Amino acid sequence: MKRLKVVAFNGSPRQDGNTSILIRQILDGLENEGIETELVQIGGQMIRGCTDCRRCFENRDLRCVLDDDIVNDCIEKMLEADGIILGSPVYFLDVTAEMKALIDRAGVVARANDGPFRRKVATAAAAVRRSGANHTVDTLLHFMLYSGMIVPGVPVIGIGRDIGDVRRDEEGMARAREAGKNMAWLLKTLASAGQTGETA
Repeated sequence: MKRLKVVAFNGSPRQDGNTSILIRQILDGLENEGIETELVQIGGQMIRGCTDCRRCFENRDLRCVLDDDIVNDCIEKMLEADGIILGSPVYFLDVTAEMKALIDRAGVVARANDGPFRRKVATAAAAVRRSGANHTVDTLLHFMLYSGMIVPGVPVIGIGRDIGDVRRDEEGMARAREAGKNMAWLLKTLASAGQTGETA
């Protein structure tokens, strides 16, 4: 069986904040099952939004024509991975601007290239102070489901304001651990059947 890998994207500008804590909890569960992981920091980066230029439909090279930020590197990491985790804090009841720009551009590139994210295993995580968690994870899930990814179980929501507060949300942390186990189980099951990734 091939070596499995999951890549996670942290949409919070706080590199070690509550969103990162939730993501790392998921990654721990995957690593305990022998799955390789990588965490990519996108929050705080200068990421341009999609301009709807449609050049990706002309070029069909799995790249966005806007090549002056990290989005193409992120798309490449998504393509190479068997699983994808997207995490964001709640900003005005939704994901951060960086996360929205990433999923908009990656999503359009995927549509222009016959859906290369199909059958990748994915999950979403949101760190929230009070309101907007459901809408935030919905935004992330819409990208995943529209792209044909497989989402095992419910998304992860952790409650906290100051850095580290989410650790006191026992249910949120438990759900993050469970998400990692669910992803690992599904990844291994699909791999053993030869059904991981878009080539399935």
